[in-house]
Amino acid sequence: MQTPTLRQLQFLTAIAETGSFSRAAEHCHVTQPTLSNAIKEVETLLGIQLVERHARGIELTAAGEIAADRAKTILASAQDLVAATRQTARPLSSTFRLGAIPTIAPFLLPSVLKPLRNQYPDLRLFISEDITERLLESLRARTLDAAIIALPWPSHGIETQTLFDDEFVVIAPAGHALEQANLTAPSDLLGEDLLLLDDGHCLREQTVTLCKLGSDCDRTDVTASSLLTLAYMVEGGLGVSMLPRLAVDAGLTKGMDLFMKGFAQSAVGRQIGIAWRAGSPRQEEARLIGEMCVQHRPSV
Repeated sequence: MQTPTLRQLQFLTAIAETGSFSRAAEHCHVTQPTLSNAIKEVETLLGIQLVERHARGIELTAAGEIAADRAKTILASAQDLVAATRQTARPLSSTFRLGAIPTIAPFLLPSVLKPLRNQYPDLRLFISEDITERLLESLRARTLDAAIIALPWPSHGIETQTLFDDEFVVIAPAGHALEQANLTAPSDLLGEDLLLLDDGHCLREQTVTLCKLGSDCDRTDVTASSLLTLAYMVEGGLGVSMLPRLAVDAGLTKGMDLFMKGFAQSAVGRQIGIAWRAGSPRQEEARLIGEMCVQHRPSV
């Protein structure tokens, strides 16, 4: 039985992603007639229309949507085949798509990327920064090969490896009463104006849980989109917060007029880990990148 070629499937997915024959052709580095004829060949082969062409543009039919979705899976499997065979001879010698959450990426990756490039000069690394849920969705969709996230984060179809512990420290404006306090646990901050990251950040959820905040954790509209903004807000006297030691060691608060203190009880914090799709042929390469993160993480 004759089947569509991988190239034809690439054309179909490009149309699904761009919504345009011209943009899809440009993306695939072919002429528009070449791409259009290829799609017509697939439609003839399958005996059904995949793309509706009209004056205001094009759109996929219901069959086209199904075909494009399956095509993405087939193309990803083909890429897995190539990656699995290549890595047996020379790991990290091709394109690798790495994700990382915003509370890790700017503080860990700068110290890791140069030694990673030196050790694996043929590696073409693409970095995506996003919140945990979207990174995991990309792993399942095979648009990412691995992601550096905060653990624990249970998720179906995802495997993880813990890399290192990341302690939380309390930050407050210099001269704040907390300088004289004996902080034993995050719950000691319950009476303070505790500043949080925006919704969607796993560090926000960890702070809410550790500090035992109830349903009133949204009692303030003052939130931050990044750890840097959060630190500036604390320095400006808007409240207190917690930062990961990773960010502090990377120099986030350097030059700021802040007081920092850890908790008296056993270290409170998170674990940094690397995640990949269960069964991915690139899991050993993900582990290698994880090892580089352990070896070259910032320290003071």
